[in-house]
Amino acid sequence: MIHARRLVTRLALCLPIILSAGLARADEVADFYKGKQITLLIGTSAGNDYDFRGRLLSRHLGRHIPGNPTIVPRNMPGGGGIVAANWMTNLAARDGTVLHMIMQNMMSAQAMGVGGVEFDTRKFIWIGNTTDTPNVTNAWYKSPVRTIDDARKTELVLGAPMGTAGVMYATLMNALAGTKFKIVTGYPGGNEVNLAMERGEVEGRGSNSWASWKSTKPEWLADKKVIPLVQVGLKRHADLPDVPLLLELATNDLDRDVLTFLSSDTALSRSLVTTTDVPAPRVQALRRAFDAAMKDPALLGEADKAKMDISPNTGEESQQVALSIVNARPEVIARAKAILGDLVR
Repeated sequence: MIHARRLVTRLALCLPIILSAGLARADEVADFYKGKQITLLIGTSAGNDYDFRGRLLSRHLGRHIPGNPTIVPRNMPGGGGIVAANWMTNLAARDGTVLHMIMQNMMSAQAMGVGGVEFDTRKFIWIGNTTDTPNVTNAWYKSPVRTIDDARKTELVLGAPMGTAGVMYATLMNALAGTKFKIVTGYPGGNEVNLAMERGEVEGRGSNSWASWKSTKPEWLADKKVIPLVQVGLKRHADLPDVPLLLELATNDLDRDVLTFLSSDTALSRSLVTTTDVPAPRVQALRRAFDAAMKDPALLGEADKAKMDISPNTGEESQQVALSIVNARPEVIARAKAILGDLVR
């Protein structure tokens, strides 16, 4: 009994010290961010889902970060997201004042040794992911193609910016599923591919997220101008129950593993990362601020009005998915590189 009383007394004496240490850490983070400006880097041109989500977060995330910093979005398109990710590695401040809406295929691009990659996604710190929406390869309503089987019989001209997932998906399907996609690159971003479809320059788009179609072109979906041929994810989306998964097109186990590897990054469709070396208390503050923002009625109301899907994962969960992609089995990566050829050199 005496020992128990002594233990209680010691705990009572230590509790104020523990609490004050926690408050000191919180105050340290708030003091750091107070009056500061955070750059939110977007690796695409303006007017697409990455851009919309980055700007949505820039309007709401700061309220949940201790010190309430101002968040300013900045577009940095190029290389299918590689330019922005390289900038994060080589030039961005490593103190928690730079965030990046990273392109979802950066992990697989790194794993396959795509040319121009200077970053290591394993060193980025994941703050959180806003959605796990699948990507879709689609035909335009004026083309004769309506299903993936049609694309095995009839050539379909797809537009996709060089180095992006759209080029990879179409190349994989030509090699493994017998499709006859002709890929036209040279477009700086998805908006330009959309314009090319309207003008009749191309007959479809190599890749766009389903959430992006819903938020940026709901009238096209309502008018059935976008014809989904295949969805890229690990499970069929509720909106697309009759559209096959990319991995379902495989005819053997190794190819199925390859298509699964290249489909896994949709679990991180729209993720926010920061640089390496950010102090742990700031990382935790940013992660918890992201979690709070994903439940913020103001953010959710704005997202709902824009028909923007919000199905988030925490930074800790997203970090593990990213690591699993980069650390895929060597034989799977080798097979993917053999199929994609010059695209990953």
